[in-house]
Parts: sequence; structure tokens; C-alpha cells
Amino acid sequence: MLESMFSHPDFWKYVSIPVLAGVIGWVTNWMAVQMTFYPLQFIGIRPFFGWQGIIPSKAEKMSGILVDQTLSKIGSIDEFFQQMEPEKIAAHLTRSVQSRIEEYTDEVMTERNAVLWENLPLLVRRRVYNRARRVVPEVMDNIVDDISKNVEELVDLKYMIGSQMREDRALMVKMFREVGDPEFRFVINSGFYFGFLFGLLQIPFVLYLPGNWVMPVFGFIIGIATNWVALNVIFRPLNPVRVGPFRVQGLFLKRQKDVAESFARLTTTEVVTLRNIMYQVINGPRADRTKALIKRHMRPLLEGGVVRTAAQLTVGPGGYADLKKAVEEKAVDLAVLPFEDPQFNRERGAIVERIMRERMCELSSEEFQALLRPAFQEDEWILILVGGVLGMAAGFIQLFLVFGMS
Repeated sequence: MLESMFSHPDFWKYVSIPVLAGVIGWVTNWMAVQMTFYPLQFIGIRPFFGWQGIIPSKAEKMSGILVDQTLSKIGSIDEFFQQMEPEKIAAHLTRSVQSRIEEYTDEVMTERNAVLWENLPLLVRRRVYNRARRVVPEVMDNIVDDISKNVEELVDLKYMIGSQMREDRALMVKMFREVGDPEFRFVINSGFYFGFLFGLLQIPFVLYLPGNWVMPVFGFIIGIATNWVALNVIFRPLNPVRVGPFRVQGLFLKRQKDVAESFARLTTTEVVTLRNIMYQVINGPRADRTKALIKRHMRPLLEGGVVRTAAQLTVGPGGYADLKKAVEEKAVDLAVLPFEDPQFNRERGAIVERIMRERMCELSSEEFQALLRPAFQEDEWILILVGGVLGMAAGFIQLFLVFGMS
């Protein structure tokens, strides 16, 4: 058989089969990975044809899976918030507000009656500023303490992450790409190796089976097989299996420690941040409860004798209620601004990152694979089928260009 193959006039054409099969495998797997992530927005004409990356198209659904299958096993929103040290959050909030207390007070009072407020004796205005400055620490402590005790009721973690991923689909892509980068590179590169092996098996069929159908059919098989094998090698076997002197396990599962570090870092700097939590507390679907809580704690500031007297001098007894409402609304707005500070966010996030990393390392293989598996599992059959179609097309090209058949 070998002698007849070496003496065959088309020997080098047959030698090209495994090489081209490897190229086909690499290209189809590269396409599969790109189609997983891109494009971020749908391109085409609905509902007839078009494509949107699997992850961007199901960003909200996948974020829900992420919360249910991974984050819920690592900790709760209440635990994350407690680890961020509420007492330091309150102190940061106090410092931010106190440093601009005169500016905030002037802003609210001049909105109501600029002429009278500016014409009040400086001594009276200073007493208002000092009164506010004295009361703010206690008010902020009480507000943060109340939020801390009720954060589970004030923040819906699944809604928070889902809405963020829906609005920023590139963020979901970034998380999957960074966490699973070695696996995605393996999927692409393994296409060549598996394709080459399948191409070697293809040679005797091309030699001894007549008909132009062999190469396109094998191209289809190679395209499907390389994608299927690559995807399964990442997640199978689930737990380590002894094969002779080797311990075999899915590539992603073997990297649990490294993945835990990447995932914890990305999650605590991009997703479950103090800024995002506080934004949801103030502006999320349960914001009415937060606003009621803030207004309740603002009463000691608004009902002090000096503040009440100054308010009545500037807006009159009838406008006092409106002024209280304006101050309460201002307080709600101010509750988010201090958490735009990136340094403070990093400091609070670093504590949660450590705990998240440690707990992810303790997850079972079944729980851990749920972190990346949805990226492949959603519409996986489409990726495999596309690999087959591209492989078949490459088989026809090979048939016509290399073997010159028509």
C-alpha cells in the first residue's frame, strides 16, 4: 500500500491533504471563537438572516447564569458589602460631604431664595454650616448602617449585573475572553492538530474511493470533529482521571486557581464594585426604599433650631416644607458621588477579591465549570455545524484547486 502511494503521480497532492485539513481545522475553530464573541450588535436582516455573537446576544441571560451558578455559591450581596467595611464607607461619605458642606448648603438655599440667603448675616450662615458639619457624621453613620442592614432588600444582584451587561456587552465579552483566554487559544490552535490527524485518515479514502464527493464530505467531518473535540477537551473529564502515569482532566478545570484569580479581579473591579452597589441602592428598582431611609435620617439635620430659624428667615414658614424636600433630594444625589473615587473603590474591592478568590478555589469541578461552560454551551451546535459547513467549502476548494477536478 505504501509503495503504491509513494509511486502515485499525485503523491504530493495527497501529502497536502493533512496540511490543508489542519488549515481547515484552524480556520473553522478560529471562526467558531470569533462567532462566540462578535459582533457585539446584530448584523443582518431580522428574522431572515444575520448574526450576533453568542455571548453579546445573551449577555443578560448569561449574567443570570453567572449569578446563580457561581456568585451565589461564593457569597451574598450582604456579605460582599460587609467585607467592604461599612464604617469606612460612612467615614469616606462624611469626609466627602463635609469638605463641600458650604457649597451644598448655599446651592440648596439659593435655589429657594438667593437674595435673602445671601443677605443673611454671615454669623447666621456660619452657624448653619457648623450645625450641618457637626450633624453630618452621625447622619452618614446612620444611613450607611441602615443600608448595611438592609442591603439584600435594597439591591437585586442579578438585576444589577444583568442590566450592566445589557448596557455594556463588551464587558461580558472581556470577562469571558480574559478568564478563558488559554482555552480559547487552545480551541483555535488545536484545530490544526486535530485537522492534520483527520487529514491523515482521509488519504486512503481519497486514494481508494472513487468520486469527487470524498473531499467535501471529509471537509465537513473535519470541520465538525475539530470543533467538537476541542470543546470537549476543555471540560472533559470533569474530575481527574488516572491514565497510566498521567492525570487527565479538562483544561479549564485544571486551571481553577489561575481562573479564580482572574475572575475575582475582574468581578471586583468591573462588576461587583462599591460604586455599582451604591448606584443600585440609590437608583435601582428598589430605590424608593433607600430614599425613604435617607429622608428619615436627614430629619435631625433639618430640624435643628439654627437651621430651622435660618430656613424660615429665607423661605418663610410656608416654604420650609419645600426646603426640607429639596435638602432630602440633594442628599440622595450626594449619596452616590463620593463612590466615583476609583482609589476608594479599589481599596474596598481588594478585600472582596481575596475572599472571592479563596472560595472559588474551593468550588467543586461541577460548580466551577459553570463559570465558562455557558459561553460554549449556548448554541454550541451552531458553532459545530458552521465548522462543518466551512470545512465542506474548503473541501470543494481543495478538490478544484489542488486536484483540478471539475
